[in-house]
Amino acid sequence: MIEDRPVRRPQGDRPKKRDVNGWIILDKGVGMTSTHAVAVVKRGLSAKKAGHAGTLDPLASGILPIALGEATKTVPFVMDGRKSYVFTVAWGEETTTDDTEGEVVERTDKLPDPAEIEAHLPRFTGQVQQVPPRFSAIKIAGERAYDLARDGEVVELQARTVEIDRLSLIHHAGNRSVIEADCGKGTYVRAIARDLGRALGCLGHIAALRRTRVGPFTEHEAVTVDDIATDPAALRPVETALSEIPSIAVSRDMAGRLMRGQSIILRGREAPLSGKVYATCNGILVAVGDVERGELVPHRVFNLGV
Repeated sequence: MIEDRPVRRPQGDRPKKRDVNGWIILDKGVGMTSTHAVAVVKRGLSAKKAGHAGTLDPLASGILPIALGEATKTVPFVMDGRKSYVFTVAWGEETTTDDTEGEVVERTDKLPDPAEIEAHLPRFTGQVQQVPPRFSAIKIAGERAYDLARDGEVVELQARTVEIDRLSLIHHAGNRSVIEADCGKGTYVRAIARDLGRALGCLGHIAALRRTRVGPFTEHEAVTVDDIATDPAALRPVETALSEIPSIAVSRDMAGRLMRGQSIILRGREAPLSGKVYATCNGILVAVGDVERGELVPHRVFNLGV
């Protein structure tokens, strides 16, 4: 008997993985997970290494910054940046997941008017205490909260302090309101909708969500999956993620020291005395570090061909 065996594609037919360094500012569509988005970009560019800077739920669309190669070393600078969202709240129902994927746990016939909503928004800006949704990626004793919740376990998450810079009502009709938000790291927009609904006495959950900014990246520079292979400008330089900190130019000898993990002394009237900076040599990113009393101590070094 002849045994059926899977057909293996010859090694030479497989796209060879290559070193790709930079950022893809992906405009993720609804229905795609962040992990799948990274895999699609990585495969489309035949890149060896890739990762994203902040999960975006499958039901959400918008900015998902994807770091390739050496850019993965700058991911924390993006994740720590401010974020902006446009979201639609559906009033009258609260769900288990605080969005349309969950089961309805409570209903009410009460609906808010625009004046009521605007009057309550200041209560949810500034530094506020927020309890994350039960269906979230937060870990409890090593397990993700959403895994525990799906298994039927009672998930009790502690409130934590988050920063919400701005909430603005931009449209209201019937049982739907569209709100814009600017906020800091760790803020859950689903929790904003849930808590605002409770405060208004009309309940609420997210019906649509779009992320429009992550750190230095905005939707105006975003590309789609189809753009990646055809638009060379889609790949942005590694240092794009560092635009919110100052840069300094160093000599080749100083660059060599930094790349070996050694500190250097900065001289000149324009040299910073303290703070976080990134160093370049002949326009190429070399290192990110902290300046202490005129000495630059590298914390991240980059292999970009100086």
